[in-house]
Amino acid sequence: MALDETIFLTGFPGFIAGRLIKRLAIAGARFLLLVQPAFMKRAREEIKRIAAETDSSPDRFHLIEGDITQEDLGMSPTELERARVETTILFHLAAIYDLSVKLEPAMRVNVEGTRNVNQFALTLSNLRRYHYVSTCYVAGLRTGLILETELCHTAGFRNFYEETKYLAELEVDAMKSKLPVTIHRPSVVCGDSQTGETAKYDGIYYLIQYLRKQPSLLSLVNIGNHNVTLNLVPVDFVVEAITTLAVDDRAMGATLQLADPNPLTTHQLFEEVAKALAGRGSRITLPRKLIRPTLMLPFTPTITGLPHAGVPYFFLNQTYDTSHASRLLSAHEIHCPPFTDYVGALVEFVERNPKL
Repeated sequence: MALDETIFLTGFPGFIAGRLIKRLAIAGARFLLLVQPAFMKRAREEIKRIAAETDSSPDRFHLIEGDITQEDLGMSPTELERARVETTILFHLAAIYDLSVKLEPAMRVNVEGTRNVNQFALTLSNLRRYHYVSTCYVAGLRTGLILETELCHTAGFRNFYEETKYLAELEVDAMKSKLPVTIHRPSVVCGDSQTGETAKYDGIYYLIQYLRKQPSLLSLVNIGNHNVTLNLVPVDFVVEAITTLAVDDRAMGATLQLADPNPLTTHQLFEEVAKALAGRGSRITLPRKLIRPTLMLPFTPTITGLPHAGVPYFFLNQTYDTSHASRLLSAHEIHCPPFTDYVGALVEFVERNPKL
């Protein structure tokens, strides 16, 4: 895939953003990368690495100091004018991805920041595509099957992260009549399916780290359940999917859920991690009605490593429809790998890197 485009991207040097840039650089793209001042040094180092690994000229990567929470994204007049003229594809990834985030910073970054990016997008004279990275968890406390075509609801949310990403997606969705928008909703993103590499330990890693403490003993008692799934997607699948959909005109105007179409229950996830660490599955399963109250006790996070903010994600019966995304990606022979294929890579990475 040749990509003769100039891409403006927010959210660098984040983990997904960095991998996305690398993949797009291989395809031949040029970049205008909005970076907060505090992360500029790290961004420069990351670009040197990406340029070297992709055999790309460093002048294809232009770093712009700015901030999505400011007017004109905090760019200087010169940088703003350049971005308005040169940008052909816009990627908005910048957000606070913290389940325990307070309301004010979440509103400022996730909602107001997205409004600012939308206003910036309206000024791009050569814009061909606008890609916004949302999350399946805009579904909040809804239960059952969540369709890609559904967004508005009154079910409520588990935290301000979910709520503000929902409000932000509403803002972007409203721009579909004015801009060539594609909304991408990944589920829980974990490490690379081949190398296991990740940037932080949350989601399924809480379970991996818990079982690592005493694999042979703790794996005996399964703390998952048979009724609730936890939808996981490896980061390489998410990046490959977004890269491919970036230039697929059939994705224009769509909201696409980048999720595993066949997710495992939390009971099954426990079994697979236990097998990877202890060589066998559990012997007994604790009753579901006992597990959640126990995990919410004040002292439990110290023992399990699972913060209270993460507990609800193991107990809400929510399934994500991927019909449209799967149909588009299948045409490119891209499919989400099953967790059983890459759990070993995730565990091995954690074993080599117990702390990030």
